Amino acid sequence: MMTLGSVAKLIRSKNAGPFMLTIDIIMDSEENYLLVKHSTKLSKAFIASLYDLTAEEISLIYCDEVKALKISFPRPVSSGDIGDGDVFGGQQHGPLVELDFS
Repeated sequence: MMTLGSVAKLIRSKNAGPFMLTIDIIMDSEENYLLVKHSTKLSKAFIASLYDLTAEEISLIYCDEVKALKISFPRPVSSGDIGDGDVFGGQQHGPLVELDFS
């Protein structure tokens, strides 16, 4: 099985301020970058379903020059607030790692 985690050089998530999260996916080859970019599997609707959001809340930006994409969306609660289980946002990329691209 070819997963996003196996075709990406780096997948990381982090805070983009206290109210937003961002996920960076960086590829080390043009082939893998184009596979992900042109796939219908990694869509705003799919990402929204993983994080219990609407597609309109998802920002999906492709950066061809560096073979990377950035996904940003609102945090469920602000960083450090009651109910926040990941103050730095560093574990939020997990649901995307096993996304199947075979």
